[in-house]
Amino acid sequence: MQRYLASRVLALVPVLFGILAVVFLLIRLIPGDAVQLFLGTQVEMTPAQMMELRRFFGVDKPIPVQFADYLARIFRGDFGVSLRTARPVLPDILTRLPLSFQLASLALAIAVLIAIPLGIVSAVARNSTYDIVARITGLLGLSIPNFWLGAMLILVFSRFLHVPLGQYVPLSQNPLLTLRSLSLPALALGVAIAAILMRHTRSSLLEVLGQEYIRTARGKGLRARVVMLRHALPNAMIPVITVLGFQMGYLLGGTVVIEEIFALPGMGRLVLQAIFQRDYPVVQGVVLVIALLFVVTNLIVDVLYAWIDPRIRYG
Repeated sequence: MQRYLASRVLALVPVLFGILAVVFLLIRLIPGDAVQLFLGTQVEMTPAQMMELRRFFGVDKPIPVQFADYLARIFRGDFGVSLRTARPVLPDILTRLPLSFQLASLALAIAVLIAIPLGIVSAVARNSTYDIVARITGLLGLSIPNFWLGAMLILVFSRFLHVPLGQYVPLSQNPLLTLRSLSLPALALGVAIAAILMRHTRSSLLEVLGQEYIRTARGKGLRARVVMLRHALPNAMIPVITVLGFQMGYLLGGTVVIEEIFALPGMGRLVLQAIFQRDYPVVQGVVLVIALLFVVTNLIVDVLYAWIDPRIRYG
């Protein structure tokens, strides 16, 4: 296991390097000049002053030199300084990270609470009315865009039900208000994830229920609950956990639109504003943090395999 973890950690280096390189180049292909956008249309400067400002922000150098300087700063733990606020990037990201993590975790919890029971019922009662309803519900969940669902939830709760949505409150101050402010955006994010998980749970459980050892367990006279909980579900959950790991990584980086709709000050909203403003250091810093969280999440999922199924061993 230790050798496996060490190899996986070493494999993260080229992955993160590639992500940094792609983001660094792509954001500079967006039309527009970061310095000119920073100044706006009301500020007039001479070419010499403009050159000095570009030198101050470090965007006067060739792109390969800029990338090398950026990598050197990253290795020192310096994510750069925002072109808009002149504040260090890393503290701003770490300030907004808890909200995005709480939103993603709550959305995933909602998805699991909806998907696993529906998937089990759908598999056990195959081709029944329950199965048909569950599959139709999953198809609807996959078809509804989360931004449209978020907008509809705001409309229904604020206009028709007259329920105040409330502003985000940090978890350390008031957990109940935090849960209240994140419940609707988490629901908007979790519906599509629940549909994906439900379909994977159903198909995986159907495959396991058709295995020989399940029929043997039933033939020995074991109760249906024991067969399901001790023999079928643990094996059926392995591919579901894989999907859960990918979806958690997706949620950490995919909350941009939902955070903007619900006016949540998370990482998604931060990177969206940074893209509009050509704030290169902020975009690069957020993407790097999301990439790190994504690969760490998948590493945790790989470790969970051995805990769920003792037959899995890593050489």
